[in-house]
Amino acid sequence: MRVWKYNIVLMLGGVLIALLLCEVVLRMAGFSYLSLYQYDSDLGAALRPEAEGWAKKEGEAYIKISSAGLRDREHAQAKPPRTLRIAVLGDSYAEALQVPMENAFWSILENKLKACPALAGREPEVINFGVSGYGTAQELIMLRHRVWLYAPDIVLLAFLTGNDVRNNSRILEQDNRRPYFVLSDGRLVPDMTFRESLGFRLRLTELGRWMYWLRYSSRILQVFDEAIRIVTVRNAQVDSISARSHSVNAADQADLVPGVRPWDEYAEAGLDAIVYREPVDPVWKEAWEVTEELILLMRDEVREKGANFLVVTLSNGPQVHPDPAVREAFERHLGVSHLFYPDFRIRSLGERAGFAVLNLAPHLQTYAEEDRVFLHGFEKSGLGKGHWNSEGHRLAGTLMAQKLCGDLLRKTSSSL
Repeated sequence: MRVWKYNIVLMLGGVLIALLLCEVVLRMAGFSYLSLYQYDSDLGAALRPEAEGWAKKEGEAYIKISSAGLRDREHAQAKPPRTLRIAVLGDSYAEALQVPMENAFWSILENKLKACPALAGREPEVINFGVSGYGTAQELIMLRHRVWLYAPDIVLLAFLTGNDVRNNSRILEQDNRRPYFVLSDGRLVPDMTFRESLGFRLRLTELGRWMYWLRYSSRILQVFDEAIRIVTVRNAQVDSISARSHSVNAADQADLVPGVRPWDEYAEAGLDAIVYREPVDPVWKEAWEVTEELILLMRDEVREKGANFLVVTLSNGPQVHPDPAVREAFERHLGVSHLFYPDFRIRSLGERAGFAVLNLAPHLQTYAEEDRVFLHGFEKSGLGKGHWNSEGHRLAGTLMAQKLCGDLLRKTSSSL
């Protein structure tokens, strides 16, 4: 019996030594996977304060999260005197892990606004609250729980048509680890059932927080975590595509050009081609209805705080491909005359409901075609796909600054 126990101790000791050696070797080699997120009882997930590391999946940038859990520089909560403060809500486009912070559109926006005569000596300050994967529901919760602490003068909602509508539907998103809003008797009601899972409750305990710290600190566990993440993402994409495919009914499928392959074979990974058409399926109709009601609720809450509200619809790679022949082929496959249905729908909502909307995609398309430049993607990950590159961010930030400056000038003139 003693020999058996001795052998067990030796085996465990050997495994522990091997793990420690692997950990040391990985650290000496500078190997790590970027780990930026933590569990959040309000938002499902949020950026982890002071997390940092290299992001290299598309572009390449060293990422450092602020002490407040923002992908931004440090900002005091108290607004400095003579400051025009702008809060940006958004998803991975606003988080902008693909480019250095100074190249992100919200940095460009801040720098460009410094030359706006309507500021009349005030200093613009743009604070980025964007987090990858967020839909409008999480952005509304972020507004309520985090943004108002900074007392912004303007709230800018960076709306990605390619997946924000889907993000707001539990059926389409197929993700039970996040909050949603659902319509009940014509009113939005928060759905926070993600809090009820045993796994989520465990992660918020002291033991769970310690285990999570170990996960993002250990290089070995980072490798294991990354493997699990890749498998999970692939399975989720399969499930999500399946759910979205089933949500397109027979009548809608029949309306496609004959011989066309399914929607998502032409869509960019992580985005939805179906958003370029007016929805026919009840699930997509409801997703759009929930999305629009969320935007209206956000508008109301911004007005109640005495701030201004601007919705900026961003661009998806297919919308702004520099080759018109590529775009036209995509349009033919979808049976549409253009790829701006979701952008124009949000613009129409703004016209009816009295809030400002800037559609970026038509402007970016013109620029990309005239200058023969890709605004999405990087050499190693594929030009024309994925997130904005530095040129896309530069142009987007410049257009946002022009829009805000123009609106401020008109507001100043009308008050004279």
